[in-house]
Amino acid sequence: MTATSSNGPQRPRGPELLAPAGDWDCVRAAIENGADAVYFGLDCGFNARARATNFAIDDLPELMRLVHSRGVAGYATLNVLVFSDELDEFAEVARACDAAGVDAVLVQDVGGARMLREICPQLPLHASTQMTLTSSETIALAEELGMQRVVVARELSLAEIRAIREQTSMPLEVFVHGALCVAYSGQCLTSESLGGRSANRGQCAQACRLPYEVVCDGKEVDLGLQKYLLSPQDLAAYALVGDLINAGVCSLKIEGRLKTPEYVANITRHYRRAIDEAIAGGASSITPTDVEEMELSFSRGFSPGWLAGINHKRLVPATSSAKRGVHLGRVVAVRGTRVVVELTTGLASGIKRGDGVAFDCGATSDDAAGGRVYEVFSDGRSETVPVTHGQVELTFGTHAIDLTRIAAGQAVWKTDDPQLTMRLRKTFATDAVIRQQPVDLQITAAIDEPLVVVATTAAGASCRVVSQDRAEEALKHPLDDNVLRRQFGRLGGTAFALRNVVSDISGRPMLPLSVLGAVRKQLVAALQKASAAHTQRPALPATPPQATRSSPEQPIAAPGLPSLRVLVRSLEQLQTVLATGERQLAADFADIRQYREAIERARQVDADLLIATPRIHKPGETGIFRTMAKYQPDGVLIRNLAGLHFFRDAGVAVVGDFSLNITNERSAAFFIAEGLESVTASYDCNREQLLALVAATPPAWLEIVVHQHMPMFHMEHCVFCAVLSPGTDKTSCGRPCDDHRVQLRDRLGVDHLLTADVGCRNTLFNATPQSAAEAVAGLLERGVRRFRVELLDESASEIRDILRAYRSLLAGTISGRQVWQQLKAANRVGVTRGTLEAKRDPLAIL
Repeated sequence: MTATSSNGPQRPRGPELLAPAGDWDCVRAAIENGADAVYFGLDCGFNARARATNFAIDDLPELMRLVHSRGVAGYATLNVLVFSDELDEFAEVARACDAAGVDAVLVQDVGGARMLREICPQLPLHASTQMTLTSSETIALAEELGMQRVVVARELSLAEIRAIREQTSMPLEVFVHGALCVAYSGQCLTSESLGGRSANRGQCAQACRLPYEVVCDGKEVDLGLQKYLLSPQDLAAYALVGDLINAGVCSLKIEGRLKTPEYVANITRHYRRAIDEAIAGGASSITPTDVEEMELSFSRGFSPGWLAGINHKRLVPATSSAKRGVHLGRVVAVRGTRVVVELTTGLASGIKRGDGVAFDCGATSDDAAGGRVYEVFSDGRSETVPVTHGQVELTFGTHAIDLTRIAAGQAVWKTDDPQLTMRLRKTFATDAVIRQQPVDLQITAAIDEPLVVVATTAAGASCRVVSQDRAEEALKHPLDDNVLRRQFGRLGGTAFALRNVVSDISGRPMLPLSVLGAVRKQLVAALQKASAAHTQRPALPATPPQATRSSPEQPIAAPGLPSLRVLVRSLEQLQTVLATGERQLAADFADIRQYREAIERARQVDADLLIATPRIHKPGETGIFRTMAKYQPDGVLIRNLAGLHFFRDAGVAVVGDFSLNITNERSAAFFIAEGLESVTASYDCNREQLLALVAATPPAWLEIVVHQHMPMFHMEHCVFCAVLSPGTDKTSCGRPCDDHRVQLRDRLGVDHLLTADVGCRNTLFNATPQSAAEAVAGLLERGVRRFRVELLDESASEIRDILRAYRSLLAGTISGRQVWQQLKAANRVGVTRGTLEAKRDPLAIL
């Protein structure tokens, strides 16, 4: 007799729910609240959240045993750029991940990815969002590198994700909840430029959360309470889960490795429910109370981000950058020791004793005052249950709040709910198992034979156990499917829950219940062992350190005298530079139609001119490349991966720019092999790291930018549209960027130029130019011959002074120190060692 039984409805297979894990409690919170996988960083420095607690390499075996025993995958983040002198250490960290059975590592660095494919061929690689993968054309690079998954940029809409899904077979991972960076991940140089730390090295200084003022055509614009012009609201895509599943996304990712375990528990459980309901075909049951609970864990205000399309005003309301919680209402009056508050319409969770609240007491979010509610009065009565509507009077502990700062009209926020926090904490702070892994059993029973049970978990781990006793022929109560399901379903308190049973019973066998209980106990132990070992891979033999490096021929000097290429940003600058006698140029124009005239002017004097692609390429934007190609340029300065393939295949000379993030010789070798004539060193290299790159790379491959205004934020968000236009996107903004010169003034009073490119993407440039002049002598000694000066908005006389200084430097008639002193430029090439140096406050210089 063969029988099949099922223990209730089965959860349909859908996209992975991927939760952040900054520490052990976060791992447990993710597991117990329904995550299918967790991602975590290591404290060795190679991850983009250096401020998280992170895990020691020695923790990896225990960590992977824990997650695998619960049917959860574990991904390590090695998602930073890697310098030449770190490649060996990076390799050792990857080997440790491989040996511990890490299910995949997330990587940003192209050279690092190439190396891991060689030394850990069995270790799956996922392309981090730090790789700035925004179209199927850019994702083609990840395929060449052997990636098994891509984390797409947060700036993509649902429509763009669908378009990419139709054009690539690469599995796509998408962020659905958490903080949004205003700049494209992997392209933000703000922390580096202002604070000496790099977001590409895990040390983001959160400069986007600071207040800025708009200066338009030299005059400050009064924006009222709008101060936080670069601080997006948090992403919350719970209502779009079904759409993302239908778009073919393989993994839904929650941001938050710096967040608390309560946050992980809260957000994970709500998205678990949203995914399960969407797969089952039902409507989402996420309620206003659920949304308020998520807001309480962390919220700068919720929005669908870019997933719902571009709306610059919705994305950045600009009135706050701090965690706010739930909007409770507004102050009506202060009466003695009581604060009268009119509760906001639609408030779901209400206000009660013990809740935390905050009052907006000033123009910025730094001016808030808050405390814990001691008592709530409604209609004169002291309430012991939450109040959700009408007016309430709140009291606080003695001296808990300075009531003189509270005034009528101020917004009030609910920032904490102790009961919610306690409920969330119970899901991970004890040894109790809340989430059980489904298990399917195949059971074979026959007279005079031992009972055989084969178990398979939902995650794919399997084991086989056999009873010590043989079955006898039953006189009264033979084994049947119901008996087997009842006995093997008693898995309470374990990490497993019985789902399906397929029984193959011959004759009328019988085994005592005590034997079945012993087999069940043996089965649980075997399942735990099988789950923990499910994805372990054998450790690979150690590779000699030199084998982790690429092996170009001994670096030789590029032939000839040093060359200087000058990048211009307007036709007027081009004319000025040509008049100085310079004949190697590059152009970076917002209006790409002007490239035609620029090329004509350059050819009139036999000058060589590269024209620059945008830094970002999205679905449907290849027409920009076609327009550029029509002008038949001498060459193209490549700033994104799609441009590389397009112009290379068109037979146009291509030079790689800084945005390709080349910090080591392996990355350089990859892009040279892809067809670039030369590559520009990343701005993330400081002088020592740059010299190390040069020492390991044929110098003829390299071009070094020695003078530039650092492009700090490069963002999909358009400040012009958000604050200088009644519109919400480029179709309705009226293009104020065409008519006005706009700067953002930081809190030190420095005005930084803001520009918009052909795709309406904004770049904020550092007002202070920085110079690598002091590094030039060492670079020349090592054979480098290609150098670049990048202009921004300098006058004709300033341009002449800059070019004269660098020409004299390359000729050896003045020193690097004299150059930067003359030009009042900052004396550094890039950042320090970022995550790998002693910790310091990266905001100190801001």
